[in-house]
Amino acid sequence: MAVIVPSRRVRRTPFSEGVEAAGVKAYTVYNHMLLPTVFRSVEEDYHHLKSAVQVWDVSVERQVELRGPDAGRLMQMLTPRDLRGMLPGACYYLPTVDETGGMLNDPVALKLSEDRYWVSIADSDLLLWVKGLAYAWHLDVIVDEPDVSPLAIQGPKADDLAAAVFGDGVRALKFFRYGYFDFEGTQMLVARSGYSKQGGFEVYVEGHERGMPLWNALMEAGRNMDVHAGCPNLIERVEGGLLSYGNDMNRDNTPHECGLGRFCSTQTAVGCVGRDALLRVAKEGPVKQVRAIEIEGDIPSCDRLWKITAGGKPIGQVTSAAYSPDFGVNVAIGMVRMTHWDAGTPIEVQTQDGRRDAVVHEAFWI
Repeated sequence: MAVIVPSRRVRRTPFSEGVEAAGVKAYTVYNHMLLPTVFRSVEEDYHHLKSAVQVWDVSVERQVELRGPDAGRLMQMLTPRDLRGMLPGACYYLPTVDETGGMLNDPVALKLSEDRYWVSIADSDLLLWVKGLAYAWHLDVIVDEPDVSPLAIQGPKADDLAAAVFGDGVRALKFFRYGYFDFEGTQMLVARSGYSKQGGFEVYVEGHERGMPLWNALMEAGRNMDVHAGCPNLIERVEGGLLSYGNDMNRDNTPHECGLGRFCSTQTAVGCVGRDALLRVAKEGPVKQVRAIEIEGDIPSCDRLWKITAGGKPIGQVTSAAYSPDFGVNVAIGMVRMTHWDAGTPIEVQTQDGRRDAVVHEAFWI
């Protein structure tokens, strides 16, 4: 397979030296940066993630920083989630929408102070949308991308590894909260969050030069914990129903279609630019929605959309799929019309290798 050539448009990260030394086998491009996707194999990485601890280079989760007197107002313009109760120290998962209610991103926002936020984004150029809103509304706010690169610690032994480097105080962090912890005389922001269901942390490393010292310290401290370099794992995320922006959803989908209605306080999120459109969606309900799907037989790599049919008629599409060794079935995420989204409904999936029988599953697997 052809390789990806790094350049100023496809950037290396503060941790690329460590990633390469760990034997990375494949990358994808995400927010114009290199994101590792495989180290040993997808299945080996999957088993290790569930049993030990991994260090992930997720610098691709770029930060959009909002700072200034109107930062809070601009934040509320981005999302139908009501942010009035958000306090410094909190991380909020935010469906981010345009004026039609379509999903532009699904970042995690960190409130650093009353007039300063970081928005840790998925794979889309959200910075440009936020800058456009700030300019159009003449807001007193600065919007830019700081030199901040997240490094994730994920897996059952994540607490032990984080404590070995940052001290036992990190264990007390609650889910989706952050604190500041000392590393070699520098205060680093550590959040209990991450793109897996195995638990762990994300360290927001400020400054390119601090990347490899932290990487090396984690690898050294984790020797007796079987620490490995890792990355977001396709199998584990599909089992857990973790959606991937650009794969499982995009701006053609509303948060309600993505199963994110619980994060939408449309009645009270006054100021959100998509509020009027989402009020209609909330009242009428979505006609299609994300569902877990179990597919029979052997399946090829899901590197394209697979049409879902029932009786030969299209009723949705599979967006991500993989074989799950732990559950012994093919697990998948799909967008399914309301006529066929009930658990137990038989459907067909049209892969590039032919039709496969499938069924809508009652829930995601983990």
